[in-house]
Amino acid sequence: MPELPEVETIRRDLQPLVTGRKIVSAWVSEDAPRLVQLLPTAEFERLLPGHVIEDVSRRGKYLVFNLSEGMLWVVHLRMTGRVKHQWTGCAGTDPYNRASFGLDDETWLCFNDLRKFGMMWLVDDWSLVKDDIGPEPLEDGFERDPFLASLKRRSAPVKSILLDQRVVAGIGNIYADEALFAAGIDPRKAANKVSRPKGTLLHKAIIDVLTEALGGRGSSFRDYVDGKGNEGSHHLKVRVFRRTGEPCYVCDTPIKRTKVGGRSTHYCPRCQR
Repeated sequence: MPELPEVETIRRDLQPLVTGRKIVSAWVSEDAPRLVQLLPTAEFERLLPGHVIEDVSRRGKYLVFNLSEGMLWVVHLRMTGRVKHQWTGCAGTDPYNRASFGLDDETWLCFNDLRKFGMMWLVDDWSLVKDDIGPEPLEDGFERDPFLASLKRRSAPVKSILLDQRVVAGIGNIYADEALFAAGIDPRKAANKVSRPKGTLLHKAIIDVLTEALGGRGSSFRDYVDGKGNEGSHHLKVRVFRRTGEPCYVCDTPIKRTKVGGRSTHYCPRCQR
């Protein structure tokens, strides 16, 4: 699933290309009956055209097109969704094209999704989509002490806490594993057993890992491409994620894989005791 660095990269790509553009057409495939949320698909297709895209923003893993008349077009890519800006139409460019949106400069926004888990909303109130997302880790609101307090309140594994979007927005499996490695914390450790010094290291590691991944334009392990259809490069620089059996870059110990909260988890048994 695309995480904060991937969705933010897409946002930055799309913002200069679509800001100020009017949506002139909207089409959603009959093969994607769960793509549009809260509205019948036909109503979504009718209401979206005519709106001007005033800005493109992001909240956690949600991509947000801020429209005229106070409306929000919210997109969640889920596992395999892609939003790409194209100079030609979407039809025929991808067998998994699920929706297309024409703009008034004769360009297109194309939504592709192999597994059809992606979702879209057209709302005038963000709380209709999600109202309990935690602080953005790359903004000033992500403060150390509230983060440490959130760890102390929970006895679940610290990896599971990092995946809780109410604690920190935008972190998923890749960057939870990478941040825990950078902080030297076993992902299975109870969150309320993480010491203050280690928690402080984790707070910094989250910021550093996400910043580095954003600089690499995200990680293209499988399906992710940016807003122009190009792969990111950060997957070439990960320390533990999907490196099972390979030597740790720090101590040469083979990276191990386990399950934490039902999620595949990668760690170094020596560096993360």
